[in-house]
Order: sequence, then structure tokens, then C-alpha cells
Amino acid sequence: MAKVNVVKKNNGGTIAQNKRARHDYFIEEKFEAGLALQGWEVKSLRAGRMSLVESYIIFRNNEAFLFGAQIQQLLSASTHVVPETTRTRKLLLSRRQIELLMGAVNQKGYSCVPLACYWKGHLVKLEIALVKGKQLHDKRNSEKDRDWQRDKARLFHK
Repeated sequence: MAKVNVVKKNNGGTIAQNKRARHDYFIEEKFEAGLALQGWEVKSLRAGRMSLVESYIIFRNNEAFLFGAQIQQLLSASTHVVPETTRTRKLLLSRRQIELLMGAVNQKGYSCVPLACYWKGHLVKLEIALVKGKQLHDKRNSEKDRDWQRDKARLFHK
């Protein structure tokens, strides 16, 4: 019998996105951070069971943590592990990055939110950003510009 080549299916790398953050904030600067995870969380991430909506970054004792992100447990998870879906997870950043983020959040009035979670090789990475909040009229202007760019693309590609 001939051998059958098995091709692993790749999810394109993206696990979850926070589309709400792009709508509610002006993105000033982006950073890439690692996540400290437990084994059951990695298995759930491979199944794409993560939500970043209403999550944000907090700073305690010169460390950064992801607060409010949900990772849903798999039904086939082990019975001896008690999963906590909204656990506060530590972010892996360099000291210089943490100091820069903390300074901007504490002194300049920025916020720090996650934008996306994705695979980078076998590692889980989180794209975080320094952001400023948008007012209602700013959101309307952004929506109007986006609609105009879409209409313009339609007109010129006909």
C-alpha cells in the first residue's frame, strides 16, 4: 500500500481579535507580548476558543497582566484540572517595554488593550497597543472615512 501524506491544518495563525478596540480607540503604538499559559489553555487555543472582548492590560509590581480575556475549556479536558476561564494571565515583556507602557498609562493618560492573539511558530503571542479613547464624533468620522474608501475602491475597480 502507498503511504498517505498527512498535512496538518493551520488556522492561519490568528486565534482571536479584538475588533471592538479598533473601533473604540485611536491606536498609538503596538507591541508583541508572550503569554504565560497552562496546558489546558493551550489546547483550548488550538481549538480557537478565546475571546478578547472587554479585556485590558493591568500593571502590578512592575509586571503586566492580561485581565478579562476568556479562554473556554474543552469538553474533553482532564477532570483533575479545575479551569478558570477568566484567569488573570501574565504577559511576557522586557523590562524596558513594561516601563514604557507603565509610564504612558500612568502619566500620559493612555490605556493598554490587547488587539489580537496569534501563533508565532509554537508560541502564543498577544498584540497589545497603547491607545487613546475616541469620542462619538471621532467614531462617526472613522466610519465615514472607511465607507468612502470602500466606495472609492468600488468605483475605480469597475
